[in-house]
Amino acid sequence: MPGAHAQTLWGKLAGRGDLPRGTIEAWDTPDGDFVQIFRVAGPARSPRLLLLHGLEGGLDSHYARGIMQRAVGAGWSVDFLLFRGCGTEFNRAPRLYHSGETRDLDFVLRRVVAEHAGASIVLAGYSLGGNVLLKWLGEQGAVLPRAVRAAAAVSVPFDLSAGARYISHGFSRIYERHFLRTLRMKAARKLDQFPGLYDRGAAARASSIYEFDEMVTAPLHGFAGAEDYYARSSSIRVLSNITLPTLLLSAYDDPFLPPESLASAARIAAANPALTAAFSRRGGHVGFVAGAIPGVPHYYSEHRLMEFFGRHVGGDASAARV
Repeated sequence: MPGAHAQTLWGKLAGRGDLPRGTIEAWDTPDGDFVQIFRVAGPARSPRLLLLHGLEGGLDSHYARGIMQRAVGAGWSVDFLLFRGCGTEFNRAPRLYHSGETRDLDFVLRRVVAEHAGASIVLAGYSLGGNVLLKWLGEQGAVLPRAVRAAAAVSVPFDLSAGARYISHGFSRIYERHFLRTLRMKAARKLDQFPGLYDRGAAARASSIYEFDEMVTAPLHGFAGAEDYYARSSSIRVLSNITLPTLLLSAYDDPFLPPESLASAARIAAANPALTAAFSRRGGHVGFVAGAIPGVPHYYSEHRLMEFFGRHVGGDASAARV
């Protein structure tokens, strides 16, 4: 699949098949809100995949469906955290989700650990969800539940400030406009619930991710502004603290992030034995489409993640039938 944009768009346009058969549960959170979890039950004590989606992702995200199918095909269970406002029901608190929010992940993971004693757990995060995952791992350091065996983060915007600026140029503006369409709708809906949280007109006029974060994300979640939000939420600042075996899978032609940000992450990863940086020259954003036969794609990211996870929970899950 030639070209970064073809790699990026293929999965969304071609799809990844049906959603595995599962159930959606709503879990009340400590702050009086709730999160939704899409769950697929495997055999008793089977390994469990805890999954995090990207910006404005959810049950329809092609990459989420792809990795869930591979996990289910390997006989694993799945717990898919749908960030607040991204599930089938709109959350009720005066907040949404953002790239640095790790409390929901911590809450969900610890409940899964308590519910499934003895099960090995692996974590996968894509794009924004990958940043959340890496930030949480860096915050935890070596203090992790024993059940958690490995993690993988795909196409992560390690430096949020650099990413917000990069996506505002060239063809990448297409992606930015796509995200802004639904982000502005959610911002308006949240103001209908809680008038006065932020300036409605400014939110509606936001013409870039940076402006949206300045006008909505930052004031809604207690940041002084977009730069404060980016500085405190970027995972690159805590990569060196990660102690769990973690795969970082990204492409230097990712249209969401400048290559210099990946180069910085690669240097940090090289000095941390817990991190495996698999940064390819091509692959786009959450793309990694391969295969010798036209129209019969092989999704390298799914194969690579399951192979990595299989080494840490026992067996080679990359060869699982799906």
